[in-house]
Amino acid sequence: MLITKIESKQNSTIKHLSRLAKDKKYRHNINQMVCEGEKMLFEALSSNIKIHTVLIKSDAFVSDELLNKAFNNGAYLFSADEKLFNLASDVETPQNILFSCDMPHKMADELPDNLNGVILLDGIQDPGNLGTILRTADAFALSAVILCEGCTDPFAPKVVRSTMGAIFRQPVFKMPIEQAIISMHSRDISVYATALSDKSVSINDISLKNSAVIIGNEGKGVTQKALNLCDKKIIIPMLGKAESLNAGVAASILIWEMSGKK
Repeated sequence: MLITKIESKQNSTIKHLSRLAKDKKYRHNINQMVCEGEKMLFEALSSNIKIHTVLIKSDAFVSDELLNKAFNNGAYLFSADEKLFNLASDVETPQNILFSCDMPHKMADELPDNLNGVILLDGIQDPGNLGTILRTADAFALSAVILCEGCTDPFAPKVVRSTMGAIFRQPVFKMPIEQAIISMHSRDISVYATALSDKSVSINDISLKNSAVIIGNEGKGVTQKALNLCDKKIIIPMLGKAESLNAGVAASILIWEMSGKK
């Protein structure tokens, strides 16, 4: 196992990892993203994701078994002191390991014919919300999460961190909301949209199992286009005085309902 010591802030690996963390266009042009932590490296390797570069903080203890597995799978290993290491990260106190890997992309035409639950995201912009939704969808084995117009980048570091590894397992697709709804209807899947409306049906009065549910933007909700195309509008009944729920929390409740685990 060969680990190369980095001694300059001009090093190409430091610049590469830093740019992956900050530049969406760069990430997508080369189809790579940056992750941090031993858990995430373990999850990526367990999911057979291609690892390109691993950077270790020089004075940190990192599992030799994990590093050997990455090395044997073709990754280049580097180490750097704390000051240089921190230049490669987008956070003030990063974990002891950073790595670049392939994005686990799914194309629209790869959407399976048989689906047992789908979340359509209509303009979700908060990285924490998106990460929560992907993690919950993975926990309850949803067939797909579809990102529609206006969603934040699922491969941005803040999203990736909050998925706790689900980004490597949960099938994520990207397509316009109209195409997504048409795809659901072509599979005889009912599409429901969350909406604060007098015409909305309580989720207590409808089965969401094997359905598709649209979650809207944190501030504006589901777009009018999506509301016009969906089969029904639904609402989560609440006993308190809060007008609405955080998008990630609302999606988690609906995913639980979709799983039929009552």
